[in-house]
Amino acid sequence: MQPQRLLAVARERGLQRLCITDHNSVRTGLELAARAPELVVPGIELLTTKGELLAYFVTAEVPARLEPLRAIELLRAQGAVISVSHPFDHKRGARWSAADLAQILPHVDALETFNARCVTRGMNPLATLAAFDAGLPATAGSDAHGYGEVGIAGLLLPDFANANELRAALRAAQIFGRRSSVAVHLSSRWAALRSRAGGKL
Repeated sequence: MQPQRLLAVARERGLQRLCITDHNSVRTGLELAARAPELVVPGIELLTTKGELLAYFVTAEVPARLEPLRAIELLRAQGAVISVSHPFDHKRGARWSAADLAQILPHVDALETFNARCVTRGMNPLATLAAFDAGLPATAGSDAHGYGEVGIAGLLLPDFANANELRAALRAAQIFGRRSSVAVHLSSRWAALRSRAGGKL
């Protein structure tokens, strides 16, 4: 997605906060937060050696493929709010085992309990149960890879301006939205193939 158009789409759809969580990079999130600080929260979806983490109010890059606890330590040093991405989605390449989750849950702020791109219906409810058992608040998101997905899922929560206020607000958050259609997965796969081919497909 083109950054300027993404901001326009978010505003058109009435989003008051847009979390940019590119894979393994906070660069675009920081750039857009500088352009639209009232709208954008800079974040990252970080691949560890076990699975993926989501972090919000990230201020600097963290290397991918670290051990989860080391990645959490580096994110925590920045004051970031840390959640666990689609923890029971075994259709994705990055998969959390039960043992891995048990190790990190005491060290994160929340668990993603609704991800619009989870294909199988049972994946999000399993995450909801895990969050309840761990006493963690929920995060939710569109996991948008295209403009059509922006804002189809997210959170209704009190206003916040920084990481500490977001942590508090998550305790009162309500999830909204729906799952993406299968077509978005096909379009994402096509876009990835086209990108690898240098745009020649």
